[in-house]
Amino acid sequence: MADIDKGCGRVRSRTARRWWPAGRTLVRVPRARKVLGAATVAFAVMCGACTPASGGALFEDVRGAGQHGAVIVVGSFDFPESVLLADIYGGGLAAHGFRVRILPGLGTRELVDPALMSGLIQVVPEYSGSALQFISLGRLPPTSGIGSTSRALTKLVAGQGLVAGRPATAQDANAIVVTAATAARYDLRSIADLARVAPRLVFGGPPECPGRSYCLPGLRRTYGLHFSSFVPLDAGGPLTLQALEAGDIGVALLFTTDPAIPARHLVVLADSRGLQPAENITPLVRRAAVARHGRGLMAVLNTVSARLGTASLRALNARVQIQGQNPRQVAEDWLRAQGLAPRGRAYR
Repeated sequence: MADIDKGCGRVRSRTARRWWPAGRTLVRVPRARKVLGAATVAFAVMCGACTPASGGALFEDVRGAGQHGAVIVVGSFDFPESVLLADIYGGGLAAHGFRVRILPGLGTRELVDPALMSGLIQVVPEYSGSALQFISLGRLPPTSGIGSTSRALTKLVAGQGLVAGRPATAQDANAIVVTAATAARYDLRSIADLARVAPRLVFGGPPECPGRSYCLPGLRRTYGLHFSSFVPLDAGGPLTLQALEAGDIGVALLFTTDPAIPARHLVVLADSRGLQPAENITPLVRRAAVARHGRGLMAVLNTVSARLGTASLRALNARVQIQGQNPRQVAEDWLRAQGLAPRGRAYR
C-alpha cells in the first residue's frame, strides 16, 4: 500500500486521510499524552534530519505581510494529495506576502495532528470527517452532512487551540465504484441499485473492510447489500484497480479524488442514503498563528478553499500521480490560474 522513498523521502500512502488501515487507528484516551510526546520527539528528529523534497525551504524568503512574525509552517500527511494540498495552501499564503515553510510527507495523522496541536506546525490541510473522529478520540463520529460535520469540527478544535477554516467543496471521501461496463450491464447509478445484483458480484477493498462501519457492515445496514464474496486488497490502490479492471471483482472501494476514476472511465455510484461521512478539505490552523498574523491569514486560506472543488482536485492529482509532475509546480499553476498568485513570480 505504500511506495516508500528511501532516506529522508516521504512515504507515499493513501491511508492517512481516512483510517484505512493505520490512519483509522483510534488513539485511546489514556495514551493521548504519550502519543503527543512521541509525536513531538519524532517530529523534531525528522525536521532536524531531513530537507523535504517538495521544498522544505519553499517561500521562506517571501517578504511582506508576514515579515513581522514567525514563519508559518504548513505540514502534510504522507501521501501525494496531502503534499499537493500543503503546496496549494502554503503557496496561497506566500503569494499574499506571508513567510511560509512547507514540510511535506511528515507521516500519518497520529504524528501530524499532535504536532499541530502542540504548535510545532501551524497549518495542516485536513479532511473534516477523519479529523473530527480522530481528534475527538472516536467520541464524535462524522456524518455525511457537510455543514454539521464542519460545525462539530470547528467547535471541537477550538478546545485544542486551533481554528478550522472554511471547508472546500472538494471532498476526498470513500467511493463505491464499478466499471462503465458493469454500470451499463446492470443499469447502476447509485449504491442502492446494487441491491438487486450484489449477490452476483464480488466486492474488493481494504482487508479491514469487513469490520469497518463505512464499508461492508455499513453497506449491509444502510443499503441491504450482500455480495457473493469479499476479496481483501489494498486501500484504493493499484491492486484494487487491477482487480476491478480484470473482472476479478465487480465492485470496489476507492476515493473520490482518485485520478484513476476518470482516466479509466470508472463509475462512482451515488451515496443516496448518506452512508459515507463528509471529508471536505479543511485547513486547521493554530489560533496563536491567527493572532500573530491577523485575520488576513484565515482570509487567504478560506479563499483558496472557496476555489477548490472535487473535480479540480482530481485533475490536479492526475498531474502529480499519473503525469509525474512536481506538486509545487502544479500548485503554483493552479493558484495563478485562479488569480490567487501573481503571474511571472518566481517561487523558491
